[in-house]
Amino acid sequence: MHAQEHPPIEVFSPKDYGAETQNWSISQSKENYIYVANNKGLLEFNGANWQLYKSPNETIIRSVNVIDNLIYTGSNREFGYWQRNELGQLYYTSLSKKLKIDFLEDEEFWNIISIDDYILFQSLKRIYIYNKADDAYSIINSETIIYKMFKVDETIYYQKTKDGIYKIENGESRLVSNHIILKTNRLVNIFNKNENLLIETENNGFYILEDETLSKWNISANKKLSEVSVFRSIQLKDNSFILGTRSNGIFHLTENGTIDYNIDTFRGLSNNTVHWVFEDAENNIWLALENGINCVNVKSPFSIYADEQGKIGTIYTSTVFNNNLYLGTNQGLFYKPLGKEEDFKLVEGIQEAVWCLTIIDNILFCGHDTGTSVIKNNIIDKIKGIEYGTWNIKSIDKTDLLLQGNYDGLYIIQKVNGTWVYKNKIEGFDLSSKFFEIYNNQIFVSHEYKGVFKIDVDENFTKVLGIKKVPGLGKELNSSIIKYNNDLLYSYKGGILKYDIKTNQFLKDTILNSLFAKEDYTSGKLEFNKETNTLWHFSKRDLNYMSPGKLSNTPKVNKIPFSKSLPRGLTGYENITHLNNQRYLIGTSTGYVIVDLDKIFKKSYEITINSITKHSIITSPEIVSKNINGEFVNEDNNIELTFSVAEFDKYLDTEYQYQLEGMYPNWSNWSSESNTLFENLPYGDYVFNVRARIGNSMSKNIASFNFNIERPWYLSNTFISAYVIIFLLFSLMMHHIYKRYYRKQREALLQKTRRELELKESENKQQFMRFNNEKLRQDIDNKNRELGISTMSLIKKNEFLNSLKKELQHINDVKNIKHVIKIIDRNLNNTDDWHVFEEAFNNADKDFLKKIKQEHPSLTSNDLRLCAYLRLNLSSKEIAPLLNISSRSVEVKRYRLRKKMNLPHESSLTDYILEI
Repeated sequence: MHAQEHPPIEVFSPKDYGAETQNWSISQSKENYIYVANNKGLLEFNGANWQLYKSPNETIIRSVNVIDNLIYTGSNREFGYWQRNELGQLYYTSLSKKLKIDFLEDEEFWNIISIDDYILFQSLKRIYIYNKADDAYSIINSETIIYKMFKVDETIYYQKTKDGIYKIENGESRLVSNHIILKTNRLVNIFNKNENLLIETENNGFYILEDETLSKWNISANKKLSEVSVFRSIQLKDNSFILGTRSNGIFHLTENGTIDYNIDTFRGLSNNTVHWVFEDAENNIWLALENGINCVNVKSPFSIYADEQGKIGTIYTSTVFNNNLYLGTNQGLFYKPLGKEEDFKLVEGIQEAVWCLTIIDNILFCGHDTGTSVIKNNIIDKIKGIEYGTWNIKSIDKTDLLLQGNYDGLYIIQKVNGTWVYKNKIEGFDLSSKFFEIYNNQIFVSHEYKGVFKIDVDENFTKVLGIKKVPGLGKELNSSIIKYNNDLLYSYKGGILKYDIKTNQFLKDTILNSLFAKEDYTSGKLEFNKETNTLWHFSKRDLNYMSPGKLSNTPKVNKIPFSKSLPRGLTGYENITHLNNQRYLIGTSTGYVIVDLDKIFKKSYEITINSITKHSIITSPEIVSKNINGEFVNEDNNIELTFSVAEFDKYLDTEYQYQLEGMYPNWSNWSSESNTLFENLPYGDYVFNVRARIGNSMSKNIASFNFNIERPWYLSNTFISAYVIIFLLFSLMMHHIYKRYYRKQREALLQKTRRELELKESENKQQFMRFNNEKLRQDIDNKNRELGISTMSLIKKNEFLNSLKKELQHINDVKNIKHVIKIIDRNLNNTDDWHVFEEAFNNADKDFLKKIKQEHPSLTSNDLRLCAYLRLNLSSKEIAPLLNISSRSVEVKRYRLRKKMNLPHESSLTDYILEI
């Protein structure tokens, strides 16, 4: 809980910049881009994005210096420069190869300095002096180590270890001093002080070399400097110093030699080992560290006290009293001497939430969770009789009485014999009174959930005479009420209202409402500072305050950009306290922020388009020139643009807004993204415009890029001409096709008519054939019926004759009967019956007997007769009478027929005959 405020620190880790942890040197271009020498290569930072350019010979880059438009770097056995091509990318030119330099073994370059037309590259054994005018060089050699090289005014100095300080004159080395201290101490830097040399050593502080006399610089920081090892340092533009140490971070040394502050890892640095210190164009301090890159905003209007360990807690209120800074938090009341680097101490007896610190009649009152206390010499004197928490305390017209708002209503404390004691609770009002004011002899209380109440009390403030609710105001979370310049103000999400006594209403005030915009509203809490007569309000993006007008009675609204990354207080409990001069303390949830209004300056920033990349589904992304109007083929219609503002203030938010004329005429929403991608753009002409908002200031320019997406190949002039020709040919062809079509239609109609006639004729013929076929079928059916009748008649006749024959055989008159039997036998074996049957059978199935005779020539007429009966599907019992034999004999005949036909045993004779 070390009580030191420090400026904002922007920390860039290796993950952020995409390279190795170690960084060695830093420089800046005229575009304000930052360049860092890293183990992996050269880093470029444009304010939005880092880009790594790998080391040209895959060694560590130890030094970098931007000279004119070229970025010079030095590494192992190599030095040269980088310059930007038309695509906006850096490419490297080896100066050492151009000069054909024969390096020493394992020679590395740790420093690069420019003077006049010369550039000096320093290694540990040599200094190479390159003449830009004639591309010549010379070398200064050293038998001992050249530890560092320095530029003081227009003279180059360097130290040879164990030898002394030299300077370079006319390309030659000349001894300046070989004092024992300069021979035995490694030097950090050399500065000009009153026309003498101010020499800084690593471990023994500063010395002044006047003529040939070396003396210690007698400053208050000497003791501390003897305890640390300083590796790099610079003199800032305000003549103060930044000292970068090996293990203690950085020290800020004022011009007269006082250590102003120390920043190390405990106070925000990412590493304590500083390899390089650089002051940029905006007075930010850049640190190349053993692990990471840090940017310290020493000129920022904000400084931070971070309660990293949470020992203080959320700050609800603060004040300055008797040269002590008091902080009221959720964990108690803390104090420390104002402006001194000491720890905060806890005021014993108050280890609970402190809601207010009020100075009245040169006495410090503290309202806390269990009541009210008076603070004397950092010792509490709790006022007895108050059991509920006190929100706030205000004076009233009667000098011996104070009004305070508590959890359960309004209380009066009274001064008796120089001591403040509890007098009474005002009867008749028991609501929590967090926000209250005495106005027009009435008490106004704002309750976030119930509205605003106007309370009349008796002369002695003992009881309520009447309560009226102010119309039009209801539940408004985080609203507040406050007195400002004899006006009563009510603030909520709808704006700021001023109380009108005549109408008994809060009415909108144009000037007051300009204090904040509705879209930026976070809380209605207002803070009035009597010392500076300023009214403060916190919004999403700004810290707003209203101050008296210098040339008129009209108050002036001021807006301070308040970054989203700045620590904030609890919503509804925002607080700000005047410290001294133009410095104010803002309580937060993790310590406090100090804002110095004297350091707030309007700066102008310029936005630049960094790169344009075309994307295609066919080829890989390709960066194109941003200096000429872009012409893109239709396949490259995915265009990505990156842009940035070279601004490095941690607590100054940069947001971008763009439009694409020809596609999106309206400006986009504000965004922190520094790139955009337009996909599948149709062909045509486009103008891309981008602008930036830095804090609440607009960039001084709008960056633009004109480009054109060509028409696709199928919409080129050649193809359009081809389309016209094809259309004309197509029209001509369609004309002929239609002529042919209608001609064919007529022919088809005639053909259809002919076909219909032919079809009718064919149908008539078919009808006639059907009639003939029907007649033939009827004839066949008749023949079949006749055949069936004939067959059945034969069967019946033979059956009758056989039965008659059997009966006659039983008669005794044999002689006469035999004659009759012979007649019957003749009728049974009558071939005429067969011929009649054969004729009928052939009429019904004329090809059968012919086919079977062809298939089986060995068949006899009796066999054919049997086949005919089988063809009629007659059973053996039915066939027997026709052949005048027994059924068994029929089976025998069938068997013999099968053998003659050579039928397999499993085949059916009847089926075979039916299938023929």
